[in-house]
Amino acid sequence: MKKKQKMKMSFRVLILSLFALVCFSGNAQVFEITPTYGYQFGSKLNYGPNYLKMEDSGMFGITLGYEVRRNYMLEATYMNMGSELRIKDRIASPRESRLADLNADWFMFGGTRYFGNDKVKPFFGGQMGFSVFSPDDVDRTIAPRGLDSITKFSFGFKGGVVVMLSDKIGLNFQGNLLFPVQWGGFYVGAGSGGISSGVNAGSTLVLGGFSGGLVFRLGA
Repeated sequence: MKKKQKMKMSFRVLILSLFALVCFSGNAQVFEITPTYGYQFGSKLNYGPNYLKMEDSGMFGITLGYEVRRNYMLEATYMNMGSELRIKDRIASPRESRLADLNADWFMFGGTRYFGNDKVKPFFGGQMGFSVFSPDDVDRTIAPRGLDSITKFSFGFKGGVVVMLSDKIGLNFQGNLLFPVQWGGFYVGAGSGGISSGVNAGSTLVLGGFSGGLVFRLGA
């Protein structure tokens, strides 16, 4: 899928998410828009003596939220990470090598509980949804058949603090943990004689990171 198509799909999902939030939050008094940018730590997926590794990367996102009751927000979040996928495989790549660029899109739905006062508000939240991992510019000497995108059920947690600069604008600082369940399933083929190795691990990958952003608070 081309990058422009992915962006169009992401905006469509956000619009649908916003519509869903409006429908399920008819009595909401406050609407928040929170764009963020941060740093996401990579992770490693082991399969036997071999591994696939997702490198550290930047991460941007946007969260749309409605206050369903005071200090309780119902939210839809989109996040994107552009990373690099590396591999060490005793057949395909005995030494660690770059396998492909890797784009990760996250579409998450959940809620956040705020604490504190109107100026400084610590928060904690949970999310669930799905993530799409899309390899690009694959090294065909390692994976001659290329790599397909994979979609996984995902969940996550976040915590941090919002510092309001005024009634309408604030600063968001947060850390997050993301869990794509049973991440894996990339197929890697190697060897002129048709020798191949499969990567189909069943473990849950854990990705942690932190970010900052602006909070635009609209409504009463």
